[in-house]
Amino acid sequence: MVDQGSGEDFPTFGELCRPWINEFVSQIFGSYEDETGIRHIREFFMLISKKNGKSTTAAGIMLTALILNWRNDAEFIILSPTKEIANNSFQPAASMIRKDPALDALFHVQDHIRQITHRETGATLKVVAADSQTVSGKKAVGVLVDELWLFGKDAKADQMLVEATGGLASRPEGFVIYLTTQSDEPPAGIFKKKLDYARGVRDGTIINPRFLSVMYEFPKWMLQQQLYKLPENFYVTNPNITDNTGTGSVDVQFLLDEWAKAKDSSDKARDEALFYSKHLNVEIGQNLMADRWPGADFWTAAALLPKVTPEYLIEHCEVITVGIDGGGLDDLLGAAAVGRKRDFEWVEIPELFNEETGLIEPAQRVWMQRWVSWMHAWAHPSVLDRRKEIASVLRDFASQGNLTLVKRVGADTEQLAKIVAKFDNSGLLFQIGMDPNCIGGVIDSLLQEGVEQDKMVKVNQGFRLGGSIRTTERKLAELVLIHDGNPMSNWCVGNAKVVVRGNAIVITKQVSGTAKIDPLMALFNAVELMSLNPEAQSTHFDADEMVIAG
Repeated sequence: MVDQGSGEDFPTFGELCRPWINEFVSQIFGSYEDETGIRHIREFFMLISKKNGKSTTAAGIMLTALILNWRNDAEFIILSPTKEIANNSFQPAASMIRKDPALDALFHVQDHIRQITHRETGATLKVVAADSQTVSGKKAVGVLVDELWLFGKDAKADQMLVEATGGLASRPEGFVIYLTTQSDEPPAGIFKKKLDYARGVRDGTIINPRFLSVMYEFPKWMLQQQLYKLPENFYVTNPNITDNTGTGSVDVQFLLDEWAKAKDSSDKARDEALFYSKHLNVEIGQNLMADRWPGADFWTAAALLPKVTPEYLIEHCEVITVGIDGGGLDDLLGAAAVGRKRDFEWVEIPELFNEETGLIEPAQRVWMQRWVSWMHAWAHPSVLDRRKEIASVLRDFASQGNLTLVKRVGADTEQLAKIVAKFDNSGLLFQIGMDPNCIGGVIDSLLQEGVEQDKMVKVNQGFRLGGSIRTTERKLAELVLIHDGNPMSNWCVGNAKVVVRGNAIVITKQVSGTAKIDPLMALFNAVELMSLNPEAQSTHFDADEMVIAG
């Protein structure tokens, strides 16, 4: 029962809930087979915006599971990242029991330990704030993980959830439910892993009939055109938005007011990004601080390719430039390559919502010769030890193939040199641009792979790089420079901060030490060389016939 402040009458979920909640709940309990005691869907993932009744729904689901459970002394857990969030789920469950005499007689509620006990079976529902000691040794039949996005910030969360869900192996009726809003930072850790898996199941690229994915988020084409900024589209991620009857937990006017506050904030870009992530489930690909690099505003729209590799550049481009930056033991070694495509093409510039005018700019058709960028990074494991706060993020990038963790000092420059030699052997390499202060063993490795030294040039840094930075911004805005939008490159772009020095600009890190930008700086170096408009090095090359030097 839910107290709506209407005197002695307390409407039930069935009377109040919209169909989407009942449909979700029906999948949880309808997938259980009485005859065999087997639950045929065992994992459930729901991504939904704030204020859509997520915590109250969680309380109702787990209380229902406790009522239907037949196993004596069974354990059910709502796992929350903080005590405050734990209370958000426990209080509704406790209130439901106290407002219904039958439930009040069936359950014993202990507020001080946030536990509800079934008087007949001895089964318990406990709402806990997560840590490894809390969940260690648990043999839960059902686990509900609330606000999974916050667990993504904890490097130990993966192991913690393994402990919490370990009991499901011997309980065929068991289940685990993940409820979450979008993260206020680029997704990382266990949240990123589950988010990607749930999207894969939803999109059909992963086949798992025992995993149900329910995700309220905008399709990619609406994100690229920024159509989520139109108030008439707010309903997409808010199934509980108020309707023409005035009912619903998400008031449209509230959303408009919060949006207006974000726009008028002293840190407008950041607060707007928070509004979009929490109320519209728009994934933050860049941090979007007030002093962010302007190119970040166009980075997502330019992510038009599924995956860019060195082989892709060789197959499709007529000339390639390479940029290199970083490489210290406490840093990343960043590499980037920019390839100019062989042919001009008609490019469809889609409709785009202009927030300043409130109008949708019409689509255009432009004849252009595009640039394609590729970025990669290398790191020594010492970075994981020294920068524990980003260790889970770097491991994610490594598992996605955009960052390589090397075990031996020098292996990073050797691997980079082999890729550059690959470009060189193809006949497409123009030049390699490097930060004069960070060339170290890079030149030695390049020479060992047979790359000619006259192709290695020093690119001035600091304010002297300003022209290339602005060129990169412009090429992104024009959709001339395109890429695959991989998470590592998105993270680096979000970490970049602009510092104005006189009439010049300098790119630095948002947060010293942890906000790595080396691959992005390498991209500026590669753009510097491509801006020289080098001649086509080859009209065609078959990547399958290429042999890597060494």
